[in-house]
Amino acid sequence: MAKQKTERDPLAPVRGPIFSVRFLVALVLMVVGIAWMAYFYAAVRADPTVLGSEPGSPAFMADLGDWNYAIGFGLLFLGLIVAAHPSTPLGRGRGVVVGMLGCFLIGLLWICTFYVFSDDLSGIWVFNDLNQLNLVVGIGFMAVGFTYATRWE
Repeated sequence: MAKQKTERDPLAPVRGPIFSVRFLVALVLMVVGIAWMAYFYAAVRADPTVLGSEPGSPAFMADLGDWNYAIGFGLLFLGLIVAAHPSTPLGRGRGVVVGMLGCFLIGLLWICTFYVFSDDLSGIWVFNDLNQLNLVVGIGFMAVGFTYATRWE
């Protein structure tokens, strides 16, 4: 007599640990990336609207200039990519769809916002420093969304 196969409910959530080491590392990477950009924008960069504005400290961040955005967004994207693993809530079950669609929508909104306000970006934080590189940021979010799409079952 053959064993009966129990069928799994496809709508049932996949359970697993909420706080794994990988998830905590992903959160730290994302928070550090956002904090790096916020600190650079608010405290270190020279304000282009004020004549004779001097960059703040630390000096190494002022010397990096716009590379600070590459570091900040790189850490943010790396954190999102690390979170696209089955040991994290964003890497399994419905979290994959949330991560994928979230990254796609953020990227689309980033690019649309850039195009709508491209005549005068001076009033939008971070956008005003990046100019055309805003397209790279939007496409970067979409590329991270594809890392989630590879996990979708």
